[in-house]
Amino acid sequence: MKRIGDWLLMNVAPLLAAQIIRLLAVTSRKEIVGAEAVGELWQQDQPVILSFWHDQLLLMAQGYQGPGSQILISASKDGELIARTMHHLGQHAVRGSSSRGGRAAFKQLVRLAREAKDLVITPDGPRGPRHELKEGVVQLARLSGRPVVPMALVASRGHRFASWDRFLLPYPFGRLVYAYGTPQYCAKEDDPQQFRQRLEQAMTETQLNAEQRLESYGLSAV
Repeated sequence: MKRIGDWLLMNVAPLLAAQIIRLLAVTSRKEIVGAEAVGELWQQDQPVILSFWHDQLLLMAQGYQGPGSQILISASKDGELIARTMHHLGQHAVRGSSSRGGRAAFKQLVRLAREAKDLVITPDGPRGPRHELKEGVVQLARLSGRPVVPMALVASRGHRFASWDRFLLPYPFGRLVYAYGTPQYCAKEDDPQQFRQRLEQAMTETQLNAEQRLESYGLSAV
């Protein structure tokens, strides 16, 4: 029975989860703000590194408008479920994290940076601390030369789980605001710590932009 349960979990649950994500997106009022700068990069065939906080992962694929992406996802069992769900949504996964398989995954991301696909990182994942940017995205930006584009999602209706990241589950029939921030560049000669602080500030500003847009409709973010 355990073997059957594991098979159902790994093969049926991701498909159902992808359908639920699509349903949530379709039944919500969706708006994208601040995408002009990243849009210009995409028009110039310049792939980027997208960076958003781990708690916003569930519906992020529905706000993505780029040429295709590779997402860094934990090598854990939960990560496998997320990776399979993302596959059903047309996104590809690179397996690994700061705690499991991180070095191999990072090397793979550096190799993938030579291809014309965006790379996607949740820089506080997979275990936190919440909204605290780790070094991986800094080193990836420095070695690849790609700009890091902050991204954020806020929802007017939803639930916050009691997890380390307070994971967000938007409810149907609410309003979703996706925000893109200003691309951040890190040259090889730049100080990594200063770039880290600059990127963390840019992510905070992008989050605030999304929240303020939602507030312009008289709504508060969950």
